[in-house]
Amino acid sequence: MRIVVLTGAGVSAESGVPTFRDADGLWEGHRVEDVATPEAFEMQPGVVQRFYDERRAALALVAPNPAHTALARLGTLPGVDLLLVTQNIDDLHERAGATDVLHMHGELLSALCASCRSRCRWAGDLADFPPCPGCGMTDLRPDVVWFGEIPYQMERIQSALMRADVFVSIGTSGAVYPAAGFVQMAAACGARTLELNLVPSEGTSFFDEARHGPAGRLVPDWVDEVAASLGVDTR
Repeated sequence: MRIVVLTGAGVSAESGVPTFRDADGLWEGHRVEDVATPEAFEMQPGVVQRFYDERRAALALVAPNPAHTALARLGTLPGVDLLLVTQNIDDLHERAGATDVLHMHGELLSALCASCRSRCRWAGDLADFPPCPGCGMTDLRPDVVWFGEIPYQMERIQSALMRADVFVSIGTSGAVYPAAGFVQMAAACGARTLELNLVPSEGTSFFDEARHGPAGRLVPDWVDEVAASLGVDTR
């Protein structure tokens, strides 16, 4: 069974990670234009670096929740070929035990060098503009996809969607493209589609089935259903 799962901010919200935008349109108290665009980084790099330094440090204060754990278990089920795609830049899927996670919007615990384009694992601060381990230039930036930039590994994602038997969207608003269009691509290629979200998303009508409630409850229940359909004892 080929399964593609897309996760968004709603999965990590139950761990205490703030969702992408507040009701007033701010991202954790900041205008998106001030902290999440290439133009913002060019105009005020220190402000942008400190913003992501704070987000990176905050990861130590949160832990995976039952939704993360259930998705890690899904990847171990016999007969399941899983691609776990996340819009989140935290590392909670990995800490829960997931082994093949595609971060389409990048990762907080990674730095990208604007000079040599190399990437490196990074857990410390970037606001003091440390040198790149590869080339020595002080051009490191958060390895995060900002507005106006192309998400990572789109060809791999699209290929998986075209071959998927099942596509599941978990904790996403259904408002941000290209991810919001994944359900239509998967459905057009014959996949069964399922939404698991706290409330109906903007794209709920595109799914074959939608279940609404906390991810920490819905996701483990769904993974149990998949396991049962494969004859795996979930007791």
